[in-house]
Amino acid sequence: MIKSANQYPVHALLSYEGNLTYRVPPYQREYSWQKAEWEDLFQDLVEADDSHFLGTIITLNQTTDAVASGILELIDGQQRATTLTLLLAAIYSVLNEHREDLDDEARNELFNLGRRLVGKGGELRVTPQTQGRNRDDYRAVLAEAGLPVEPAQKKPYFPLRRIARCYQYFRGSITRLAETNGFDEVRAARIMLEAVQKAILVKIEVANHADAFVLFESLNNRGMPLTPVDLIKNHLLAVSERHGVMHVDEAFKLWNEMLTNLGDDYATQERFLRHYYNAFKAELPEVANAPVATRTKLIRIYETLLGKNIKSGVDDLVGASRIYGRVTCVAETDAPTALDESFRHLMRAQGAPSYVLVMWLLAKQAKLGLTEYQLISVTRWLTSFFVRRNLTGYPQTYALPKLFMTIIAMLDGRSGVGVVDIIAKELTDASSSDEDFRRRLEGPIYDENTDVARFLLTTLSEDAMTKETQTDLWGQEKGHFVWTIEHILPQGANLPDAWKQMLGGAAAAASAQEADVHRLGNLTITAYNSTLGNKSFPEKRDRTDTNGRYIGYRNGLALNVDLVDRQTWTVADIEERTKKLVDASLLRFPLL
Repeated sequence: MIKSANQYPVHALLSYEGNLTYRVPPYQREYSWQKAEWEDLFQDLVEADDSHFLGTIITLNQTTDAVASGILELIDGQQRATTLTLLLAAIYSVLNEHREDLDDEARNELFNLGRRLVGKGGELRVTPQTQGRNRDDYRAVLAEAGLPVEPAQKKPYFPLRRIARCYQYFRGSITRLAETNGFDEVRAARIMLEAVQKAILVKIEVANHADAFVLFESLNNRGMPLTPVDLIKNHLLAVSERHGVMHVDEAFKLWNEMLTNLGDDYATQERFLRHYYNAFKAELPEVANAPVATRTKLIRIYETLLGKNIKSGVDDLVGASRIYGRVTCVAETDAPTALDESFRHLMRAQGAPSYVLVMWLLAKQAKLGLTEYQLISVTRWLTSFFVRRNLTGYPQTYALPKLFMTIIAMLDGRSGVGVVDIIAKELTDASSSDEDFRRRLEGPIYDENTDVARFLLTTLSEDAMTKETQTDLWGQEKGHFVWTIEHILPQGANLPDAWKQMLGGAAAAASAQEADVHRLGNLTITAYNSTLGNKSFPEKRDRTDTNGRYIGYRNGLALNVDLVDRQTWTVADIEERTKKLVDASLLRFPLL
């Protein structure tokens, strides 16, 4: 089945001396990674102490394991491979723009980088497939970056599609990495180049497609490996027994109490351990070369922390986990307060990186003289900050731990309203501008960040609710939201003739679908929207369930009031409603 399986750094897989190329077969789906995946990859590479493991790729080649020549078909790993080369293209773009300022070593790096992306004769080292205009967009991006390729003509709405947006995301991320750390773009680009080239991939070659698909299935159904949380627990139990500080059963009981407080989601448990260290670092035993807790440093940090004053250390962890459980809304309360509701809002706004600050504030509430109202104010500031951050991507994820740790350090000796004022100012200074936020709100927000789009739409709906019209827009059935985003102008293919006629013909309808379908003005919230699909606008507006209840745009949500009496839905209507919802969002999530 497997012809070869070897571990390679990226610089070997894309050797500038060789001409090995990777091609995505036509049956593969189009490029689908979005900002969340781009951001995770960039953050992981920034944080990597050494060579970051990127996972596996499965390739098909009729020869032996060839790294120096040949064409490999990418059976699995095209998303990762395409994204890596787009990051390398962004790095190339930065270095190429500063070519005159580069020393000889950097110019040599630039030349070699170009060969890693484009081989002899202008051949692409990674060739996407044609679906979704991936290949045309990819060639256009490489040409825009300054690479020696024959550029494809930029197809309509090129900047809105994922290939172009991924490249621009990484281009902006390099600039922000430089700004965050106080050095120039060239240095930031070279740091990222080194991180990418050292990153490790396992390349598995198979003899035929049948073997490839069997292998793919087995790799995606493998057992779960031990996590850092498991390894830290094992270290705790071993140290407790070795030093006779606690009986193993007592240590295990305390550890389980902590996990119970945090819930059964591994990501929350791991994040708590990072946040605990970052929040209380000034009070904890010193850990060498660990100014901030990252995933790669977590085990080493807790091996140090749990090797000193282990009983009191675990007790402190358990106490902090109770607070963290409340902040993350894992701990259910019989009588939730307005503060608990503000935590729930922050959670829904994807504000998890700020839990480090919120946990610290709650732990120090008495010392800081903070009232519950002031804690609510802080949580609201954080919610506004994260709505903006998660849509604009600024500040970047890797900068957030430093931001919140800096704020914690600044609050020493402050109290009451002074605490709130400092937090509000620091969040405002770190946030994107109103102009940038507005620009992103006006664009294809559903494609940029579906979760932010849903949060905005539900919040604007909830704000208009009364006790009589209260509706739970976050309720789930079988693990899925009952109330979901509905595209008024359908996003799917095979648009019915009624829509084409309404929009001015087939060409105009196709243009509207490409340019406007994912904009805020074309989105709303409905229950069971799978029943609406590609139906005509009047059918969507007036749709009822089997009991005669409206599930279309007459469903009673204030968000849909301006749709109830409309007879048509055009690009002009989308533009008008987008402006209205953008203005409402800016008012709802302000910063100073």
